[in-house]
Formats: sequence, C-alpha cells, structure tokens
Amino acid sequence: MVRVGIIGGAGYTAGELVRLLINHPQVAIEFIHSTSNAGNLVSDVHGGLYGECELRFAEAYDLEAIDVLFLCSAHGASEKFMAENTIPEGLKIVDLAQDFRDEHGGFVYGLPEMQREKICSATRIANPGCFATAIQLALLPLAKAQLLCDEVHITAITGSTGAGVKPSATTHFSWRSDNISTYKAFSHQHLLEIGRNLRGLQPSFEWELNFVPMRGDFARGILASVYTECPLSAEETVELYKEFYADSPFCFVAEKNIDLKQVVNTNKALVYVAKYGSKLHIVSAIDNLLKGASGQAVENMNLICGFAEGEGLHLKPSAF
Repeated sequence: MVRVGIIGGAGYTAGELVRLLINHPQVAIEFIHSTSNAGNLVSDVHGGLYGECELRFAEAYDLEAIDVLFLCSAHGASEKFMAENTIPEGLKIVDLAQDFRDEHGGFVYGLPEMQREKICSATRIANPGCFATAIQLALLPLAKAQLLCDEVHITAITGSTGAGVKPSATTHFSWRSDNISTYKAFSHQHLLEIGRNLRGLQPSFEWELNFVPMRGDFARGILASVYTECPLSAEETVELYKEFYADSPFCFVAEKNIDLKQVVNTNKALVYVAKYGSKLHIVSAIDNLLKGASGQAVENMNLICGFAEGEGLHLKPSAF
C-alpha cells in the first residue's frame, strides 16, 4: 500500500482523482487538502462520491506521512508550493498543473506513450495537459519515424469541464447549451509542450502547428481532428501507428472512425488514421478529466511506484 495526499482537493481533477484512488487496491488516502473547504465532507463538494467517501477536507497536511503527493491546484500554484515547503527525501510527486511540463525542477514529463521508461525511474512527474495529450497521441508515431514534413492542422473540441470548476460566462449552462465556439486560436498554451515534445522526437520538425480549440456543448471529452502531408500509404500508416502503440495499455488504433462516447469515463485513448490523397487524417479521442488529467496521473503513479500500469483504471465507457 502507498499512502497518498492531495493538495487542492476541490476542483474537477481532484474529484476524479479521489474517485479513482478510493477504489485503487494499492492506495490509502491520508489527506485531501483544501483551504476553501477545510472541515467539509469531500462528498459535499464532489457529490458523486456520496456513500463512497467519508473523508473531510484537511486544513493541515503532513508530507512526512505520505509516499505520493498529487498537486491539483491552479496553474502557478505548484511551483509556489514546492518553494514554500520542505519536500521529504523520497516523496513522489505528480503535478497536474502546467508548472513543470518543461521538466525543470527534476520533473519528468508524464506522457507514458512517449517516455514510459523515463517515468518509471522518476520521482517527480509533470502530468501533461488534456489537449496536449490528445494531440500528441495523434502525432507521436509520425515524429518518432521522422515523418512530420509539413504544417500540421488541428481542430479539437473539448467539454465544459476543461474550463475548470469555477463558473465563467462560457461555462454557464444557458450560454453553453446548444452552442459551440472557438477560442485561443493559434495561441493555446498547450502548443508549447506539444511543439517541444515533437521536436524532442524529431529535431528537424520546424513547421507550424495550426491549432484551433473549440468549446463543445457537452461536459467531458476531447475529440481532435488532425491532418498533415504524409508520404506513407494507408496500410503503412496504420502499421506504423499499431507498432508504436503495441505496448501501450490505454492507447488503441481503431479500425473505423471513432467518437467520444467510446472513451468518456475511461483512461483510454482511441486513434483513427486515414489517407486522402497525400494527406493523412488522424482523429484522436480521450476523456479530458481522465486520460487528459486524473486518470493519467494515476497511471503515472502506478509506473513510479512499480504497480501494473493499469491498476485501478479499468473503467467502463458511457457508451449509451
């Protein structure tokens, strides 16, 4: 058993993380810290845990009492937490914010499909962004094979939970319902980690990543539509992707087109590839709160603790 603690326990990703960890056979939760909810029942904030979790949010925390720490606070808070606290030697940390995704501070970028071996030997993991996960899974096999040879065009749509638990004008039901919109076109923050990692696999990659994110009229999930020039035939492309993901327990290359309901509520990623003349079209789908956040965080915990990668993550999709 490993003892875990959570900092920043009131948000969507923390709620999903608690849901996974209370059912993980190798985990005991020691504390769930929240400054704004200290003393309240966790299930009063995360209603889906009613009847499953009797824990209360903690005001204080003891880093010496745990083996693994999850940082679930807002972007920018993780680096501040690391600077303000004495981190016990040997404490394993998984950060779900964007603070350490450039791998400074001893952190390793936690996309298992890209660098599983490096993660296994690490003690500090920077969990990838949700859009970054979906888009990189669509492109990693090409980058590894040095086959990114032109601009990449990406449109990806995400559910409202991607904006976080704090209400805003664009997450309000009356605005979101029966609506769709673009935002942060060509400037989304996840472009930094996507470009950095693709160039890490293919140093010659110098073309534009043209990314237009979209807000969808649904709660959770990301569907990414990606296309670029590719010299391979359809059969060669499928074989390239299947070989790349052959040892990945959560990423599957589908034989026919995919949809969000196949992955929502799971840690799975589905990828579908098709050729149209010289263009390769890749569709990828994940649950933004699981494979795009908390599920991948547990996957990374499993790897750094020596558990089976899929421990506690065999979840059924909401397919109907």
